[in-house]
Amino acid sequence: MTVNEVRFRQIHLDFHTSELIEGIGSGFDAKQFAKTLDDARVDSINLFVRCHHGMIYYDSKKFPERVHPHLKSRDMLKQQVEACRARGIHVNLYVTVRWDVYSYNEHPEWVAIDAEGRYSDYEKRGYLEAGFYRNLCVNTGYRQFLKENLQEVMEEIPAEGVWFDASFVVECVCPTCMKGMREAGLNPKNAADRKAYSEITYHDWVQDMSAQVRAFNPDYNIFYNKGHVGRVDKPVLDDYTYAAFESLPGGPWGYMDFPVSVKYIRTLGKETVGMTGRFHTSWGDNSSFRNKAALEFECYNMLAQGSKCNIGDQLEPSGVLSEAMYELIGEVYSQVEKKESWCREVVAVTDIGVFTPEEFYGADTGHLPEASEGVCRMLQESGHQFDFIDSAENFLKYKVLILPDVIPVSEEFGRRLQHYLDNGGSIIASFESGLNPEKTMFTLPAWGVRYKGNAPYSPDFIVPSGDIGSGLKQAEHVMYKQGAWVEAEGGERLADAIESVFNRSFEQFSSHLHSPSSGKVGYPAIVKKGRVIYFIHPVFGQYHDNAPLWVKTLVRNALNMLLPDPLLKHNGPSTLLATVNEQAAENRQVVHLLHYIPERRSKTMDIIEDVIPLHDTRISVKVDRDVTGVLLVPDNKPLDYETKDGRIEFLVPKITGHQMVELSFRK
Repeated sequence: MTVNEVRFRQIHLDFHTSELIEGIGSGFDAKQFAKTLDDARVDSINLFVRCHHGMIYYDSKKFPERVHPHLKSRDMLKQQVEACRARGIHVNLYVTVRWDVYSYNEHPEWVAIDAEGRYSDYEKRGYLEAGFYRNLCVNTGYRQFLKENLQEVMEEIPAEGVWFDASFVVECVCPTCMKGMREAGLNPKNAADRKAYSEITYHDWVQDMSAQVRAFNPDYNIFYNKGHVGRVDKPVLDDYTYAAFESLPGGPWGYMDFPVSVKYIRTLGKETVGMTGRFHTSWGDNSSFRNKAALEFECYNMLAQGSKCNIGDQLEPSGVLSEAMYELIGEVYSQVEKKESWCREVVAVTDIGVFTPEEFYGADTGHLPEASEGVCRMLQESGHQFDFIDSAENFLKYKVLILPDVIPVSEEFGRRLQHYLDNGGSIIASFESGLNPEKTMFTLPAWGVRYKGNAPYSPDFIVPSGDIGSGLKQAEHVMYKQGAWVEAEGGERLADAIESVFNRSFEQFSSHLHSPSSGKVGYPAIVKKGRVIYFIHPVFGQYHDNAPLWVKTLVRNALNMLLPDPLLKHNGPSTLLATVNEQAAENRQVVHLLHYIPERRSKTMDIIEDVIPLHDTRISVKVDRDVTGVLLVPDNKPLDYETKDGRIEFLVPKITGHQMVELSFRK
């Protein structure tokens, strides 16, 4: 373990505390604080320098007016840090960035201005609504304050790193940003130019702050949190030590945000940390408890995806950690600790690369592209091993590439895809994926179709047959979303679209929902040319919307045609999540099997309450080396196995929530 290694069992300890609350830290005892964390097997924590209210929690000599007016001990942060480090618990100093109530009250000239000339508010709330979400501009004098505050606390309180929070990419038309846009040749009236300049500002600011931190201590860990890590972070990933994924399932993120995000960023060579919360819902949900089964799944899924764990908490104004809460956290983290040896320095083993629509359309907290969530859910439910990738990735790493629904293909991108096909690769594309950026034609003849526009009927219907229809009745199946209109050019028509009698409108409609089938074959629906299979419909966006089983089956059949020997197979239900990670240093692979079922038991969020065991689950993994043993870990119980046709097959007697299986290879 290196000195500043990113740890497995982290806590993010929110302490956003109004200046109106008295008795801050009245019950704080440094030794008991650290003991509670240690007893819960916590090995790293984010502790507050300054919160979203703008209050400081250490004895600042440079900014004494910002120290919380009711802080009982002005050295509270210093005492927290020293007590934690004395027990071997790493500390990251938490600094808020865009949100600071004190700053925007005392320095309104630091507040970002939106395109309508109003104060920029992250939540789009009115001026008189509660909340600290007004955005500050880092191109104003606020940046200098940030740097001075950071420098003072680093010099005063030694730690292992810095966590910058609320580091959002914010469009701003304040005088400083207006000047900067013009100097950069950008037009403030143009929305795309404003967005471009907001990213320029973000990258400049990140590089500036990281340079300051590393000048002070080159070993410090650094992360910039803004609720999502993705495309906009890639140019400055070298300025991050790791990427953390704030992704509380009870908040706007849901359960799909984390796997979609981490499966992309992990391909860029950056260490990853998942983040959930001990809250029933989301941040600031005081005195609420996350169901233990939910907290287990969220942490164990982080391990399965090759990430380390962070659980968010909110410290009470008294400064006392909830013993009941940390008993719950300790029950989960004690199990994480036992599993760590099989989760350290791992690389995901995958055979499918999925192009992320975020590269072309962006993404944000709780707003991932529909096609991303749909394809992720579909592939996880089918047991496939996959990464999200961008167009700069090495395509040849993957047996199959998927272009979900909305991936434009430029000439250069097209040349790289053709090179991939020429070297034996396979492609599944859907809807507008493969069109040139102007959406006038398909970039590659390899798609086997000619683009004519939007499909003339929506919805339309498919009658599945042959290999593409395996497992489905040979009857009409509705395709809800409007597809593309194509003509086959050298491709085999695997399925045709059946027209409806008419498109529904106020002038012509039938029954409650959509029009019935006319029975008339209209145009190709699924086309195969060589090792490319193209769907005219946005099948992944459709699965995101309402998950038709027949849509998933069609895609799964296409994968079976192109990838008949996938990396992993199992006979479990679609609710079983399976991943494979490689530990090269240990000469082994680790199969993670998770069975927790999120249910929509409430109006706004999915709930995991019960752990439903699976029995006698057969697993088959494709291997390229001699296997010397199969163990259930961390209990080190050997399993019988057989090697057959380049695959290792074994039976897992019972999966209770999470089970890891070690495959050891001959040296």
